[in-house]
Amino acid sequence: MALFITFEGGEGSGKSFQARALYRRLCRVAIPARLTHEPGGTPLGTKIERWLKWGELKGISPLTELMLFNASRAQLVREVILPGLKNGLVVICDRYADSTTAYQGYGRGLALEIVLAVNEVATQGLKPDLVVLLDIPVADGLARKKARRPDRFEQEGITFHQRVREGYLRLAAGEPERWLVVDATQPKEKIEEVVWQRVSRLLSRQGG
Repeated sequence: MALFITFEGGEGSGKSFQARALYRRLCRVAIPARLTHEPGGTPLGTKIERWLKWGELKGISPLTELMLFNASRAQLVREVILPGLKNGLVVICDRYADSTTAYQGYGRGLALEIVLAVNEVATQGLKPDLVVLLDIPVADGLARKKARRPDRFEQEGITFHQRVREGYLRLAAGEPERWLVVDATQPKEKIEEVVWQRVSRLLSRQGG
């Protein structure tokens, strides 16, 4: 029954909401599942998350960002994701390596071959069975975030976020069999149903 499902998207896309919705739905039908997130998900990851999103890191370089995200990721894979999969769980992760490719690769402009190589080491080569990309126009997504204090990434200019969105769409186009691209401007309930239909098919193939 083990499945690894990740949720990706730009700021304000609603990916965290949909990751939680899927987790709750699996629990309701008695399918063992684990919900986690990046950066974070472990004590070490939580500290790194605070540095990266809320710390006073004025001079941090894109390469340093890449290394810190992947330090958090390596711990999460070892401590949470791989054990969950070995125990037959459906592991749901709110962001994963594709976030780093989109944000530090396409957004920050780091060479993609470097980003992909570091991601590969941190993940031990583990790829999701399904990547759900919640796609939303940048301006719409950022508008959803205005009610709260923005983190370091939310404070970036609109061109940065446009590069991130373009990066995600390129990644999805490169592996259409593994990615599900969903229009995130739709009602939350409709998005939840679209995601559930795809996950149900994956579960059926495994006899779930």
